[in-house]
Amino acid sequence: MTKTLVIAEKPSVAQDIVRALTPVAGKFDKHEDHFENDRYVVTSAVGHLVEIQAPEEFDVKRGKWSFAHLPVIPPYFDLKPVDKTKSRLNAVVKQAKRKDVTELVNACDAGREGELIFRLIEQYAGGAKPLGKPVRRLWLQSMTPQAIRDGFAHLRTEQQMAGLAHAARSRSEADWLVGINGTRAMTAFNSRDGGFFLTTVGRVQTPTLSLVVEREEKIRKFVSRDYWEIHATFGAQAGEYPAKWFDPQWKKSEDAEARADRLWSQADAQAIAQAVRGKQATVTEESKPTTQASPLLFDLTSLQREANGKFGFSAKTTLALAQSLYERHKALTYPRTDSRALPEDYLPVAKQTFEMLADSGMRHLAPHAATALAGNYVRPSKRIFDNSKVSDHFAIIPTLQAPSGLSEAEQKLYDLVVRRFMAVFFPSAEYTVTTRISKVDQHHFKTEGKVLVKPGWLAIYGKEAADEVQDAKDGDKGQNLVPVQPGEKVNTLAADPKGLKTKPPARYSEATLLGAMESAGKQIDDDELREAMQEKGLGTPATRAAIIEGLLTEKYMLREGREIIPTAKAFQLMTLLRGLEVEELCRADLTGEWEYKLAQMEKGQLSREAFMQQIAAMTERMVKKAKEYDRDTIPGDYATLQAPCPNCGGVVRENYRRYACTGKPGGEGCGFSFGKSPAGRTFEVAEAEQLLRDKRIGPLEGFRSKAGWPFTSEIVIKYDDEAHNYKLEFDFGDDGKGEETGELVEFTDASLGACPICGAEVHEHGSNYVCSKAVPTAAQPTPSCTFKSGKVILQQPVEREQMTRLLQEGKTGLLEKFVSNRTRRAFKAFLVWDKEAGKVNFEFEQRESKYPPRKTAAAKTGAAGASRTSAAPKKAAKPAAKKAAAPRKAAAGKAPSPQLAAVIGSEPVARPEAVKKLWVYIKEHNLQDPKDKRTIVADDKLRAVFGKDSAGMFELAGILGNHLG
Repeated sequence: MTKTLVIAEKPSVAQDIVRALTPVAGKFDKHEDHFENDRYVVTSAVGHLVEIQAPEEFDVKRGKWSFAHLPVIPPYFDLKPVDKTKSRLNAVVKQAKRKDVTELVNACDAGREGELIFRLIEQYAGGAKPLGKPVRRLWLQSMTPQAIRDGFAHLRTEQQMAGLAHAARSRSEADWLVGINGTRAMTAFNSRDGGFFLTTVGRVQTPTLSLVVEREEKIRKFVSRDYWEIHATFGAQAGEYPAKWFDPQWKKSEDAEARADRLWSQADAQAIAQAVRGKQATVTEESKPTTQASPLLFDLTSLQREANGKFGFSAKTTLALAQSLYERHKALTYPRTDSRALPEDYLPVAKQTFEMLADSGMRHLAPHAATALAGNYVRPSKRIFDNSKVSDHFAIIPTLQAPSGLSEAEQKLYDLVVRRFMAVFFPSAEYTVTTRISKVDQHHFKTEGKVLVKPGWLAIYGKEAADEVQDAKDGDKGQNLVPVQPGEKVNTLAADPKGLKTKPPARYSEATLLGAMESAGKQIDDDELREAMQEKGLGTPATRAAIIEGLLTEKYMLREGREIIPTAKAFQLMTLLRGLEVEELCRADLTGEWEYKLAQMEKGQLSREAFMQQIAAMTERMVKKAKEYDRDTIPGDYATLQAPCPNCGGVVRENYRRYACTGKPGGEGCGFSFGKSPAGRTFEVAEAEQLLRDKRIGPLEGFRSKAGWPFTSEIVIKYDDEAHNYKLEFDFGDDGKGEETGELVEFTDASLGACPICGAEVHEHGSNYVCSKAVPTAAQPTPSCTFKSGKVILQQPVEREQMTRLLQEGKTGLLEKFVSNRTRRAFKAFLVWDKEAGKVNFEFEQRESKYPPRKTAAAKTGAAGASRTSAAPKKAAKPAAKKAAAPRKAAAGKAPSPQLAAVIGSEPVARPEAVKKLWVYIKEHNLQDPKDKRTIVADDKLRAVFGKDSAGMFELAGILGNHLG
């Protein structure tokens, strides 16, 4: 009998598919890596299992990153398995190659990335020739069982998915071409003077970064100006009301800061205030009704923006929560969507959703759903139901499944989506807007009142939303106005100038940066207009969060509260790209055009060949610009440091590569300089200033060795006798240099505690914590103690609080950022005072292995026997328990081989205990492969036990069996 192989993107989705198909296709048997019944085999990836790479003959290894090997534009791409998921890939491929499997169903996430995951697996399974099995596509908007069954009833053909498949491959290959060539070209350019300065660029990430840098440049260059407003209070028979002066003749000009209610002269403002105080004013006013419709339904970007603004969630967090609500709780529809409308045939489902919400027991939401049903609010509307605005996915809305067991964050996001879904069906909010002009002589004052008449959709958001629209200050929109009778004259009770300053543009938050990415940098506030622009945005809703996180990880940007701030490394990259005139990576709107072309390809309106030719041309031009640049420096807006040159007292200025002395006014530089990016970490201007002023800074993180390993170090500026000038050096705090000069030391910090050797006080000194008797002091010129411990040990900064704890308790807290010099792997440890060794040492966390030993046959028999006799009286159960324990006693006491004894000791031991001891050894020596924790990398002792360089964790019990007895 032939079968259909269903490949999902994640194991949890595979399980959902099995549960949904069981009632219609029969019971599934569970195997190690798949489920199977008479009709289907269901398995899954775990995200990307395969990635593209250049064929061997076109590949350029990192040690050869020079212009001579660039650009790399291979005629085709090979595939390589993702290292940590090789076993999963092999399991999926094994099922795909089965002779009884005659058809494949792509059940990966319904989008460009899900399409790519499946297509690469299918290609890899085929090897040199195509797999040759027909493919159909499961396209899910919701993860409820009925939605899954409906999806299987309407599988899409391979031809229907061809455009999306082409766009997915093209996006992947374009990112590879631009990212690999751009990164290698810019790294080669920045490393020409020696060292290795990794400079990453990307087709989408770098234009996104340019938005943040450009905004920061505007903020830095902004010159604040003083201006004045005149705020008045008028008295009518019915009470008082506020107003603000304005010029009715004002028109927009080139001055972006000019407004109708701003005066640029304090004298003018005071003169107007003086002229109107105590005088009567005539009043004219106009009132008109207005309405405000609810915002559109959420797509992913608008949901991320709203959640960032309301709750401070990052884009990455919001996506993860929405994915969990879709995939795990089945409470939301597919989240990675760019649509804010629903299909035109979705009206019955919308009504059912309201019925579910009305009956759900969610007391804060159910009454509004009941109101909508009673008022027949759920009816056709082009604003909500529009096929032309729905591509592959529709807007994010609640499903028919009421969720339970949500976390606090999940509940917040679910409520946000539900309220927006209900609001879009409710009537518009109705207001009366009143504009009142109070005229004193020739001076005009405006008051605007906005009164909520019918809340409409605002009722769903409660008092908070109503308060927002009714909040009023100094004549702004919002307040209820006291009435003024026709022809009544009012008195000017007060008129005061208010001095203010113009403000620079705000820094991006994640919410505003997502909006800028969506519109390729164009400032668009209108929902409908933004929707028209979003096809030309940077990235897709599904990828924007990852792009922002990538820039943060690469230290191009930092989060401070909700603000996103570019680093010196970001400014340096933008200076380089602008200097090289690589426009495509500097201008967001140009890269937005590439995204638009990918969208055209999805619709079959652009060929894959044409797009890839354009990307190749862009790549060649970018490399050519960097390769042929022949000037000494890159033009840019560079800083002048306040601290003087340590060698000659001259002025130190920044250029593209260095901070260099330019001499005293009228003179020449003395030759002193230091690189802006030692070991690949770029100094902020403030850090360079501190280093020059104090001749020391740190410890700083983020450096990388020539081999690519990260490290932490202090940096010092020292005088070099041979060069007769100062130079920059790394100080790792582990060699005592600079501290044994014989100069008397004077401590200025408070004591951290008593020295564990002699009891004297311990202080900070340079890059170490030292006993006050371990260095020459005025009280004791000749040191008599040896206690010293580094402030940074194996890249782990040791804070004062931790050293105080060690001195008082003999042990620090658990420190998590040590990096082994031998294996380059991170590990956790306590620092303890080792009295016998007379120094600070490591102590490793003792914990039980999370991989329990396998049950023996005897144990299994005992468990089975216990279950069979569970209904018997308790007295009968006792002998069975004793019998079950007997084989274990006999198993104890097997002598380990000499090789195993070197690891766990020579005492006789049972296999489960041996496994446990072996895991303790593995954990203490940090021998798990960081890329795949299930693989143990052998050191010399374990190599003798394993008989090879590594072993899987499930092999351990079998291996130990050969060494016991």
